[in-house]
Amino acid sequence: MQLHTHVPVNPMENPLSYQAKVFSMGSCFAENMGKKLDDHGITTLTNPFGIIFNAISMQRLVERIVHQQAFNEEDVFFHNELWQSYEVHSALSTIDANDYLTTLNAQLNVTRDYLETATHFILTLGTSWVYTYQGNVVANCHKVPNAQFEKRLISATENEQALLKSIELVRQLNPTIQFIFTVSPVRHTKDGFLENHMSKGNLLQAIYNLKQNDNKWYYFPAYEIVIDELRDYRFYAADLIHPNALAIDYIWERFSTEAISSESHPVMKEVVELKRALQHRPQHEHTQAWRKFQQHLSQKIETFQQKYPTICISFVLDNKD
Repeated sequence: MQLHTHVPVNPMENPLSYQAKVFSMGSCFAENMGKKLDDHGITTLTNPFGIIFNAISMQRLVERIVHQQAFNEEDVFFHNELWQSYEVHSALSTIDANDYLTTLNAQLNVTRDYLETATHFILTLGTSWVYTYQGNVVANCHKVPNAQFEKRLISATENEQALLKSIELVRQLNPTIQFIFTVSPVRHTKDGFLENHMSKGNLLQAIYNLKQNDNKWYYFPAYEIVIDELRDYRFYAADLIHPNALAIDYIWERFSTEAISSESHPVMKEVVELKRALQHRPQHEHTQAWRKFQQHLSQKIETFQQKYPTICISFVLDNKD
């Protein structure tokens, strides 16, 4: 007897491996998956401009990155004792305008250099609802009063056009990069339940249209897995909106099975075990047992590095003795 819906996941034609270099942009779900990749030792750069929820704001950032359009004084403003930009997340905000612009432009350079040699671009869409300021879609409102903005729903066509433009721009830098699309399973219930479904539907329609025109892009159904397969609330955080750690682990398992090469799986297991051991903290540091543990771990790290000399993973052993 089958008691739950199993969402099929198509295998990726050119899966990730330890030779991959992944760039990930998008919602908070993109952060979760980026952290999983990083935890397993796969080279990843995630959201260098913070969490971005909508396709138009992502396109604007990609345009800046590719064309090296530096941020200047006109692109920032002062609010709540911090310098902000409507194009990036508040996590980058600072109290000094010059420092803020320096940070933003440094991120542009780092990201462009990274994208030039990246192998995969993961793009996670969060919502079709956007806020506009003086006619321009913003990535973040930075707690500016709502009266300053107009709220509207991006159509499936607008989402598709923004995604297609982002793809074209990135391919100017890196023609061989492979795109992976996901839709965040986080429900934006503050917009309303009907409004959330409309929003997600437009995102899914846009991706479907892209794949109909060109089937070489990979779609991973994170949204469908959570909504249809993990529909029990035991898979949600206390807010009953965000997937909890159990759900994220399950989605990661499904992703790694179909989108990461099978040859990489044994290595991933070793990496996780070594990192877990490195995080271990003893009850008593200055003991012979702790020194033996560190010596044994150091030997295991050395063996791993000899076994996989082409895999560049930094294992920092905290040896205070």
